[in-house]
Amino acid sequence: MFDVAPSEFLLVAVIALVVIGPKDLPRVMRAVGRWVGKARGVARQFRAGFDEMLRESELREMEEKWRAENERIMREHPAITPPMTPTPIESSAPSAPDAPAATPQADPAAEPGQAPAPPVDDAQGKLL
Repeated sequence: MFDVAPSEFLLVAVIALVVIGPKDLPRVMRAVGRWVGKARGVARQFRAGFDEMLRESELREMEEKWRAENERIMREHPAITPPMTPTPIESSAPSAPDAPAATPQADPAAEPGQAPAPPVDDAQGKLL
């Protein structure tokens, strides 16, 4: 940043010792050190803010490029969906080929429009 040769630094130190005096020189050097530290902090914050803005700008540009490329790919290769065809619904319960299928029989005492009563085992009174 600043190119200060050792001979130039020695010359500044001798002039400061003569002008300020040996008694007040440590206090002045501490104050100068604080000011230099504050200046470096401000420069660091400025650089960090500038780098952040640069990263956000690059990220925004990359997102725009990706979006444009994605749109181009989607135009060139549209999604092809197969036509919807009905499929037969199969029963999930296994059926025994030897056993006769249970068919509900109409109850003569039931009124028209009512569902038939479930079959009941006469010996124990349980539903079949």
